Amino acid sequence: MTMPYGFDTLQIHAGARPDPATGARQTPIYQTTAYVFRDADHAAALFNLQEVGYIYSRLTNPTVAVLQERIATLEGGVGAVCCSSGHAAQIMALFPLMAPGRNVVASTRLYGGTVQQFSNTIRKFGWSAKFVDFDDLDALAAAIDDDTRAVFCESIANPGGYITDLPAVAKVASAAGLPLIVDNTSATPYLCRPIEHGATLVVHSTTKYLTGNGTVTGGCVVDSGTFDWSASDKFPSLSAPEPAYHGLKFHEVLGPMAFTFHGIAVGLRDLGMTMNPQGAHYTLMGIETLSLRMERHVKNAEIVAQWLEADPRVDFVTYAGLASSPYNHRVATICPKGAGGLFTFAVKGGYDACVKFVNALEIFSHVANLGDTRSLVIHSASTTHRQLTPEQQAAAGAAPNVVRLSIGIEDVGDLIADLDQALTKAVA
Repeated sequence: MTMPYGFDTLQIHAGARPDPATGARQTPIYQTTAYVFRDADHAAALFNLQEVGYIYSRLTNPTVAVLQERIATLEGGVGAVCCSSGHAAQIMALFPLMAPGRNVVASTRLYGGTVQQFSNTIRKFGWSAKFVDFDDLDALAAAIDDDTRAVFCESIANPGGYITDLPAVAKVASAAGLPLIVDNTSATPYLCRPIEHGATLVVHSTTKYLTGNGTVTGGCVVDSGTFDWSASDKFPSLSAPEPAYHGLKFHEVLGPMAFTFHGIAVGLRDLGMTMNPQGAHYTLMGIETLSLRMERHVKNAEIVAQWLEADPRVDFVTYAGLASSPYNHRVATICPKGAGGLFTFAVKGGYDACVKFVNALEIFSHVANLGDTRSLVIHSASTTHRQLTPEQQAAAGAAPNVVRLSIGIEDVGDLIADLDQALTKAVA
């Protein structure tokens, strides 16, 4: 869509057009493995990347393509690649940048699964990660060395809801000639558009707020199209000849779309972390109501966080939307429409009280997920962050006395009543 439409319009229409074969208004689920070529020359042109089209659904699919265009439009990027999960999106983002011996500098305030992936799993590729408190910009700059290939953080960090100073972090990454990768899952492009704050790439677990109904898993990598991959020799996958495509130099030939095309033509081709078309369809339907849901998530989260902060059974609340939060001053610039619906709070009584609290809740669902229309709860130290050391748990905001809440869109009075009765049982 070329006109400067508003967010609410784009979340419904971007990337979607009536089906040319049937006139269907909703994007069809193209449940097909392969696509018929017009002739041999057409097939050759597609495989040579001389023409854009559909070959095989591991690479591209019309339903998924609509979702890619919609998310890219909402984020203000030039292109996007959807894949099978948020974790897959992180690997897809790093894959063209890294090589054995290279490292990524990452924030200490990350989802526990990401810390695990970066601490252990990526070592199997010969990659490594350095974890730094991104509030300490000097420490961030000092952690970058000649082998660093990316800087990684979350816009609104899971689980604590901390807001990263994206412009400041982007300035450090830019000075080092490195791309900044921002996980925008917790904020969504409705609350935060990291590219406007200097991000090179944006990743999502589309499983969460973008879909919003807890039905499918998915991930997405959005490219800003602004990074000069040929400015140095650090990114040969994008700047040097690609043997699989007869020496094609992705950045030289494809310009701002180089990263996106590489993600499809090499990343999905060889890693195979493909999003299925039915999952894409569910996410497209979820995005149609994204702004409406996020407004309610934020409104409810603000009320619940204020109530918890005033409760004597609670030690502290981490919600950045509270005036008492050390991150509150970042809301107006980084997340002007609100601080999201995710935060943690500490229950007096520690680990045991947290377990009792979780078990006593009735409306809140105890699940390893966030961003659902339903309110969700989890004790991170015993679940999503249990594989981390106590020091890592504390740095990530997932200490043993802390519970994470993902506030849904229910009646906020009912949510507070449920929290109240569970706290009573937890500290009895």
